[in-house]
Amino acid sequence: MSHEQSIEIKKEARTFSVSSKDEYHKQQDLLLSDPNIIRQGEAVPGAAWFIIITELCERFAYYGASLMFNRYLQKKLLQDKPSATAINRGFQFFCYFTAVLGAVIADVKLGKYKTILLFSTVYSIGLVLLALSALPASIEGGFGLPGFIVATYVFIACGTGGIKANVSTFAAEQVKEGIHPTEDPNVYIDSRITVESVFRYFYWAINLGAFLGMLICPAVSDVKSPYAFTYAYLVPVAMFIFGLVVFVAGSSKYYVKPPNGSVLVMTWACLMYAARNTGNVAKYNHWLDKAKGASGVAWDDRFVEDLKKTLSACKVFLFYPFYWALYNNMSDIFINQGTAMMRPSWLNAESLNLINSLVLVISIPLFDSFVFPWLRRMGLRLGPITRITIGFWIMIFGFIYATVLQVVLYRTAPWYDFTDLTGLPKGEDAMNELSVWWQMPPYAIIAISEIFSSATGLEFAFKFATRELKSVVMALFLLTNCGGSIIGILTAPLSKDPYMVTLLASQTGMMAVIAVIFYYLFRHLDDVELQS
Repeated sequence: MSHEQSIEIKKEARTFSVSSKDEYHKQQDLLLSDPNIIRQGEAVPGAAWFIIITELCERFAYYGASLMFNRYLQKKLLQDKPSATAINRGFQFFCYFTAVLGAVIADVKLGKYKTILLFSTVYSIGLVLLALSALPASIEGGFGLPGFIVATYVFIACGTGGIKANVSTFAAEQVKEGIHPTEDPNVYIDSRITVESVFRYFYWAINLGAFLGMLICPAVSDVKSPYAFTYAYLVPVAMFIFGLVVFVAGSSKYYVKPPNGSVLVMTWACLMYAARNTGNVAKYNHWLDKAKGASGVAWDDRFVEDLKKTLSACKVFLFYPFYWALYNNMSDIFINQGTAMMRPSWLNAESLNLINSLVLVISIPLFDSFVFPWLRRMGLRLGPITRITIGFWIMIFGFIYATVLQVVLYRTAPWYDFTDLTGLPKGEDAMNELSVWWQMPPYAIIAISEIFSSATGLEFAFKFATRELKSVVMALFLLTNCGGSIIGILTAPLSKDPYMVTLLASQTGMMAVIAVIFYYLFRHLDDVELQS
């Protein structure tokens, strides 16, 4: 079969038969083995941009509201630092825990489009309830904290989790799969490179939305009014509804893959078949290979190969909770650190999170348009495991800086390690004579680490998942953030003075060990991805 014929098969890739799919993969492998072939991506599809803009608005709402939680819990709901940290990490846990629910509903029952609409409605209710619970009358009447918990833990966490596992994969599914010819016979459009761009620009939209939300909402909360936090929480409501309108407006352009309820059953049956088969294990490269060539079953050999990739991805995910445990410090530990440093009257400690998002907004297009293409032209296409590991080490260097900064802070007058606050006026923050601007580098360093570890993790989850279970596997990747939140909850008692150095140093050391083990165990998957 010629290259042109194999490309023609791919144009009907969503409907062709199993036998023609296998034939297509053989032809694709032959094409990729030609050293004279140049592969490149194409522009992100218009349908994907509707979804990406929707994500921008949702992240504006999420980060614009949640960035204020630590200060709101301490200043308005009168929670101490460890309690505020634990409540905040608990909210983050449920945000990612519910991602599995949204993924299963999408893959088995409703499909991604309807599932996103359903959970968006739940999300909207939570944002409105959050604003109402921040009314002075609600707080004075004892509804402030209960209302906050219900709004965030039940409605917002469920809404954002239900959306989270579906929206990124829904954007990636708008890319036409396969390798397509161009006018130059030696240049082909490779959908996998385009998918990389979709995930990077998706991550770019996340951080542009986060940047705008974190810029605007805390500023609104500083207005001289007893309703300041209510106003600040209403801004995300308006932005979220706008994003929902954009999402619905693009409905006619979307490729919507119908749900397939039998896939979960087939996957389970395939796993059980391989587990029960007691044949000669030594002759198999992988224990799932025992499910190949089975008669009278619903799966084929290609499905078994895809499932092997999926399981490999899930093993990679086991190491991400340690990464998120460090990352999530920006929402509370870093804020507590910044609160103890000298800063201008117009600057809140949480506002430095803007640096993280701003660096990402600027850096992602640069990496996508110049850095990664230049590396490919130089013959150095970094595999996903290598990129993730690089991101892990960048994060480690950022936290070495943050740990040293905390040591310096504790050695600075007038309050040193904040164990003796005698003479501090009531209601004022205890600040040592160290400028908060020294906190800027770790926010920027973490941003660069996200390009390598977080954005690549999304891409890796999508590529290594079986075609029919992409949302579920994406949810499992997002679920790793729950592990990071659990680590944060367990270490919350250390999130107060004078134990902050111990907390930051122990997390940094743990991440260094994890990075070494991670690369040692999974570096072979780079070869699998680059050859597929």
